[in-house]
Amino acid sequence: MRYYLFLLCCFLSFVRLAPAAETLSWVVADSTTGFIIDSSAPGKKLQIGSLTKIATAMVVFDWSEATHNDLGQMATVPQSAMNLGAQRGVGFSTGDRASLRDLLYAALLQSDNAAAETVAEHVGRALDGTGVEGFVKQMNALAREVGMTKTRFSNPHGLDDTERSLPYSTAEDLAKLTSYAMKNPGFRFIVSQKERRIGLQTPGGEESQYLLRNTNELLGVSGIDGVKTGQTRRAGGCVVISSAKSPISQQNGDQVVVTPRRLNVIVLGSGDRFGVANGLLQRGWQLYDQWAAAGRPAKWKAPR
Repeated sequence: MRYYLFLLCCFLSFVRLAPAAETLSWVVADSTTGFIIDSSAPGKKLQIGSLTKIATAMVVFDWSEATHNDLGQMATVPQSAMNLGAQRGVGFSTGDRASLRDLLYAALLQSDNAAAETVAEHVGRALDGTGVEGFVKQMNALAREVGMTKTRFSNPHGLDDTERSLPYSTAEDLAKLTSYAMKNPGFRFIVSQKERRIGLQTPGGEESQYLLRNTNELLGVSGIDGVKTGQTRRAGGCVVISSAKSPISQQNGDQVVVTPRRLNVIVLGSGDRFGVANGLLQRGWQLYDQWAAAGRPAKWKAPR
């Protein structure tokens, strides 16, 4: 009897550990410097699902800032948004209107694909008149700008089952994108929200509201204040989380040096993305303290 109980305990332990073993790639990075504190297969090219929407949002934020376009302007849901398969989330229909700001909330909090397609069509036409196609070019230009050397975006939403050229990225590249995105106050505020009520307007002029709920189950846990979830059949379970601690102030002569403390964790291809990401964050802070105590050297390897 004891032998069978022992086997049962071993089996249950294996079941609990199995999801972590499925994780294909992950990175723990210091958000301020971009330094990778710990990682596994950081450069492996993989599908990333709706993590793509981080880049989508940042193209919109950068366009708005560069051109002084107000995110309160209204955008119309295009027919192409209805060609993305089953609509989960808000349930937009062709011709519906919403502000760019509310569409960003829908894309980032509830991972609404139609919302991502709509902002891409609207901003893409404002950029060069080509709509989504031109917008995706800007996404790839952004990727090059922030040093994402192993990334190719094919669309603004992250779906990968109908693309001729399969989109891909790496955990290492996404750490660079996340560091860039979390420096933007507007982006940082949106992804920190658990809920948001947005307004919709039908083609007939009727107005309604929809309550969005953030798909990031770790939001508010261990100081986590973002960032984004993603999942497709090819990508598996993906998540990016970010967590900050109080900055460190040190006296340096007559000056006080303030060092921010924020970690970004990227997990790709996991059967337990939230559990794995939270575990990596806890270990990451321990390693961060060791790295900081060593003077934050540019070359440092996490102890095993």
